[in-house]
Amino acid sequence: MMKKSTFGAALAFLAAVAGVLTAVALYLYRREKELDEYEKLLFSDEYDDDDDMEPMEDDEEPAAPGTEPAPETDGEISF
Repeated sequence: MMKKSTFGAALAFLAAVAGVLTAVALYLYRREKELDEYEKLLFSDEYDDDDDMEPMEDDEEPAAPGTEPAPETDGEISF
């Protein structure tokens, strides 16, 4: 037969395992809800920040970030 102390230790171990599994399940459930919410925000049509961009003309090339367009001249080159 099993001693009472061995039975108590086994019971405490099983309770600890059940607690850890419950904590992991709750964490994963909440994390999944959080990721779903983030995905909805990321791919929703409600927020579209591309509307403020002005369309480029056909002959216009995009400028490198941080550069300004060169000033227009009347064909003269000055040094």
